Amino acid sequence: MIHTREVIDALKTGQVAALGIDVYEQEEKLFFKDLSTSIIGDDDIQRLISFPNVLVTGHQAFFTQEALTEIAESTLGTVKALLAGDGAEKAAVLV
Repeated sequence: MIHTREVIDALKTGQVAALGIDVYEQEEKLFFKDLSTSIIGDDDIQRLISFPNVLVTGHQAFFTQEALTEIAESTLGTVKALLAGDGAEKAAVLV
């Protein structure tokens, strides 16, 4: 975890040489949508992305082969339980 404004100050003074983050506290408002014609009101993210030595990406932890396989298997298990008439209670346990 970082304090964004403190990291910005440390980047400006050279105390931090470079920064790469894949989680940002307000990312749900910023990532995975086209904001190319919008004004971004978040000054912290605007400042971070202005540095040439900073890389900011959306959170991708779920986007691995293992995680996607688990999500698919869990979803299919839930559907199978529902189709078998095992009820929502049992299906919810499979998730």
